[in-house]
Amino acid sequence: MKLNSDKSFIFRIWHLYFDGFKEISGWGKKMWIIILIKLFILFAIIRFLFMPDFLKKNFKTNEQRSKHVLENLTTYNR
Repeated sequence: MKLNSDKSFIFRIWHLYFDGFKEISGWGKKMWIIILIKLFILFAIIRFLFMPDFLKKNFKTNEQRSKHVLENLTTYNR
């Protein structure tokens, strides 16, 4: 890959990763697939199971939500 100074930095980074992933062996591709599946599970599925939308569930308006957040950020709770 020839790097010209007239190409943008982002364009050169894109080609670095694109060429690198294109040359990965079969074992490396399988590992990346496993990594992507694990990331999907962590960020998409587990988020909905363990992080419910507390504010939307317990407060009806944005004003009530913002008041609750402000009170919890500014008061000392033991």
